[in-house]
Amino acid sequence: MTEVIKISLPDGSEREMPEGSCPADVAASIGPGLAKAALAARVDGEVRDLTRPFEGDAELALITAKDEADALELVRHDYAHVLAEAVQALWPDTQITFGPATDDGFYYDFAPGKRGPFTEDDLPVIEEKMREIIKADKPLRREEWTRDRLIAWFRDHGESFKAEWAAELPEGESLTVYHSGEDWLDLCRGPHLSSTGKLDPKAFRLTRVSGAYWRGDQSNAMLSRIYGTGWLNKKQLNEYLVRLEEAAKRDHRKLGAEMDLFHLQQEAHGSVFWHPKGYIVWRELEAYMRRAIDAASYREVKTPQVMDARQWEQSGHWGKYRENMFVIPDEVPNTEDDGPIVSDDADWMALKPMNCPAHVLIFKQGIKSYRDLPLRLYENGCCHRNEPHGALHGLMRVRQFTQDDAHIFCREDQIVDEVSKFCALADRIYKDLGFGNYSIKLALRPEKRFGSDEMWDQAEEELRNAVKSAGLATEAYGWEELPGEGAFYAPKLEWHLTDAIGRTWQVGTIQSDRVLPERLDASYIGEDGERHRPVMLHRAIFGSYERFIGMLIEHFAGKLPLWLAPVQAVVATIVSDADDYAKEAAEKLKAAGIRVETDLRNEKINYKVRDNSLKKVPHLLVVGKREAEEGTVAMRTLGEKEQKFLSLDDAIAFLKDGATAPDLK
Repeated sequence: MTEVIKISLPDGSEREMPEGSCPADVAASIGPGLAKAALAARVDGEVRDLTRPFEGDAELALITAKDEADALELVRHDYAHVLAEAVQALWPDTQITFGPATDDGFYYDFAPGKRGPFTEDDLPVIEEKMREIIKADKPLRREEWTRDRLIAWFRDHGESFKAEWAAELPEGESLTVYHSGEDWLDLCRGPHLSSTGKLDPKAFRLTRVSGAYWRGDQSNAMLSRIYGTGWLNKKQLNEYLVRLEEAAKRDHRKLGAEMDLFHLQQEAHGSVFWHPKGYIVWRELEAYMRRAIDAASYREVKTPQVMDARQWEQSGHWGKYRENMFVIPDEVPNTEDDGPIVSDDADWMALKPMNCPAHVLIFKQGIKSYRDLPLRLYENGCCHRNEPHGALHGLMRVRQFTQDDAHIFCREDQIVDEVSKFCALADRIYKDLGFGNYSIKLALRPEKRFGSDEMWDQAEEELRNAVKSAGLATEAYGWEELPGEGAFYAPKLEWHLTDAIGRTWQVGTIQSDRVLPERLDASYIGEDGERHRPVMLHRAIFGSYERFIGMLIEHFAGKLPLWLAPVQAVVATIVSDADDYAKEAAEKLKAAGIRVETDLRNEKINYKVRDNSLKKVPHLLVVGKREAEEGTVAMRTLGEKEQKFLSLDDAIAFLKDGATAPDLK
């Protein structure tokens, strides 16, 4: 007699199904519409294939296109497999390695055969083959193999990279492969859609080709990585491509050059050369932040760039973070031509990758009482991290950067209040800077961490309570918890800002840390006369000045708010007879605190308008003979078609108001 299993559905109902049934059978029993719409299933919380049989009674939620996050990850995973199958169909001597889903698509790494590395010219051919595979509606079938069978299969089929990987998997572990039809397979945990035909052949695009090292190691073979973007339907793809086109127009590297803000070059990999105009933006942000932290009772400090390696060992960073640190021998370099520059017995120091240990050392100077807490130490701290050359990206990923960094040393009973105050401070600053749309996430304990489970339980709950106290743990603020995403020493709240074209940027953070004060022996004298450990709240709002300025440039497409614009107005002449008046007007604007330049070039006014628009000058004050005689200007505002005719005094008053920082109004 066939056994019956009970399947619990999200609406609270139950269905009895024969033993050996799978989620697809449940979907079919509910109705043909759901059977067609179902893409995968969540069984007891785990995402699985529709055709994978239940092991027993289970809770089931069917995943459809309405469950967008899960659905997108599934289809992107499948697009990656279809890409790999298409490449091997076209060039059979190509070896496959791995290809995951990404935030906006997928990629796959290949070891090309005789044909050599792939190029952008290959992408249309591969796309067409992928569409053939999708339209063939090949079933995607899961099968469990032993490790030995897997290794043998890959070796027999010339897949040396996959065989190497399989040989390092735990012996005796049951592994899964997925067949696409009858003639292609890949090692994969899954899950997958039930067939290639569930993908939309018009909802993907291959985007670019790059190099990648096998297993990310520069000493290994160079592979070809093919990137693509994949979506649930053509409409989503088209919307993404429009965003991509808009993002290219807003690229901070392109705009930074046009606006003469900064540049980067090989002589200082990952470090920014700030030009005078770019550094004005920096200084305005720095002054704004200083006013904000002064008003919030922070005390600004400055700490050394280079610290003894033993300090980093004690803090735990040396063991967890050393590969990202620049280390320096603590000795005078050898000046002899035939000798080594550095001896083997030199002590080591390191450029600081973060400011926290140095702030603990300041806290430890002198005896601290419970009455001294909370103590809020702030630093515009210059840090260095040894990022790989290939990972560097304009202002967004650099080696030298400056954090708007602070550490709040507080008592246990002050944590929730301090974090709530920080939430309010961050909210005001982001809104002042044009980022009113953001979400807050709680990153929870990672697998490898310092501290006890009880400590992590307490720290995570304190952050939850603080966000609730600030009224931000709501759907409106995108509240979400992220398992495993915390730092090795503390859980953290993250602020994810949404920019003008819908991209999200993780920027601000606050972390509740009991580990570092313990490791570095920080203490205060409590009301009971005994020594107690402070809790250390690590916090930043910009994250780094470099990255935040890059975000601002892209968010505003270079049209920075007037108070941040490096040049707030240009007085441009129509005829040379107005040169003296233009200079006089510029002096009056400068006296009023406006950052102004003159454009007296012997060029037509239309050329001057176009050129200053390219440089993103917010306001162009055009003057000719008539304006000189009447003491007026014709104001052209960037992005507006109509010009305004104003007296010079009215123009100065208008610009002065707009040029005032939001916190000073």
